[in-house]
Amino acid sequence: MDDLAHRKQHPNYLLIWAYLFILTIVEVAVAFLSHIPRNLLLLALVFLAVWKAGLVALFFMHLKFESNRLRILAAAPLPLALILVLAVITEFRW
Repeated sequence: MDDLAHRKQHPNYLLIWAYLFILTIVEVAVAFLSHIPRNLLLLALVFLAVWKAGLVALFFMHLKFESNRLRILAAAPLPLALILVLAVITEFRW
């Protein structure tokens, strides 16, 4: 058997880093856009931050190469974090 066929291929970490760097530049550029509505600006920044966090989790935490059980275990606290964020944001309305 060929040993190279069974070897796991590692991601190109420099390419992922460059992608994260470009997304960071886009985030900073979006943050300085003053002509768009505030809610749209915040939505864009949150989207970019979640995208970057997903890339970090998938490639640098190696979740892309793990089983579905471990992915579910890593994603399980996310709904609880969303509930906490929504509770804190809406606290002033109660």
